[in-house]
Amino acid sequence: MEHITLLLAIVIVTALVFDFTNGFHDTANAMATTISTGAMKPKSAVAMSAVLNLVGAFLSVEVAKTISSGLVDESGISPEVIFAALVGAILWNLLTWLVGLPSSSSHALMGGLIGATVASAGFSAVNGGVVVTKVLIPAIAAPLVAGIGAMFAAKLTYRIGRNTDDKQTAKGYRAGQIASAGLVSLAHGTNDAQKTMGIITLALVAGNVLSPGSNPPLWVIVSAGLAIALGTYLGGWRIIRTMGKGLTDLQPQQGFAAQTSAASVILASSNLGFSLSTTHSCSGAVMGAGLGRKGGVVRWSTATRMFVAWGLTLPAAGLVAAFSEFVTKQGDWGVAVVAVFLVASSLAIWIVSRRQVVDHTNVNEAEEGPADEPAGVVTTAIAAVAPPPAGEATSPVSTPAEPEPARPAAV
Repeated sequence: MEHITLLLAIVIVTALVFDFTNGFHDTANAMATTISTGAMKPKSAVAMSAVLNLVGAFLSVEVAKTISSGLVDESGISPEVIFAALVGAILWNLLTWLVGLPSSSSHALMGGLIGATVASAGFSAVNGGVVVTKVLIPAIAAPLVAGIGAMFAAKLTYRIGRNTDDKQTAKGYRAGQIASAGLVSLAHGTNDAQKTMGIITLALVAGNVLSPGSNPPLWVIVSAGLAIALGTYLGGWRIIRTMGKGLTDLQPQQGFAAQTSAASVILASSNLGFSLSTTHSCSGAVMGAGLGRKGGVVRWSTATRMFVAWGLTLPAAGLVAAFSEFVTKQGDWGVAVVAVFLVASSLAIWIVSRRQVVDHTNVNEAEEGPADEPAGVVTTAIAAVAPPPAGEATSPVSTPAEPEPARPAAV
């Protein structure tokens, strides 16, 4: 590590910040259904998820190698390019977290990397075949496969338990949910933590610290695992609320089916080196499980906004990254300007989020409360695709013409 320059150190720290945002952004993938059905207390759930994310980070490096040596041409990459890519990914993660929108941290990262690379070296520096086979195809296939699997699994659970006591059945499946949620958390560590490992490894290659094609060093694996575990422990409560209550109403049987199906897809993709979106997989599984119960419904208005946002993730993060790369090209002052922009924007988003706090004490109150949408420029940009903000009531049919009763403001 003696060859690491100041710029490279800034890139590594920024990558770990992204990993941290990835952790709290994607906690909902593993724990939203477990928390919403009451299988675990919110704080206990995120603590368990954090530990298993850390363990999962050590199980494989296949996804890391896809990011570090497959997605873009290493010879045309500089630390400034990677820094710009991370800026685009971090800001998209924070914006979607602000409005409680389950979007893909993975696609934000890859969109940022592609956008910054194109701005720096042109389209020829992006390996289009890898983008299609290991990014775009899994992005479409994962929610479909997880959703179909979860739907049939939910139907099967209800058929098996049709002659048993409902309360005892629900109790048994709550225990199953804890196990399956742990499996999703472990799978998340094997997939998402590796993306940051891959980015840091790519930065080390670009800075001539490692040779092209190198595996992530041990210190990279440890630091990435710790960063995503810490972010997971803090809990992305806004997105947990949307995933647990906004898409459908789940019973313990459905929660178990959704989590088991999603974990199977994520673990299989990690073994194959696919840079899969855990958000896509888990969201698809939740919707499939919602349809697996007789009389179950999916709130397609929320789902549609989420689908549109998924489509915007790559280009939105890519555009921010491309602009950031243009500025960083100007020299050290350009890097400083982009760094200040990232810090100031992140702080502004955090200040807006304090207007309507969502935490472990009110994460399951999605169907109560006044419809107070956070104001500000940062929410306007994605308001058309975002589900109701974290402080807004979520109901099967949400119409402005039917105001809901107010509740006392949270202290």
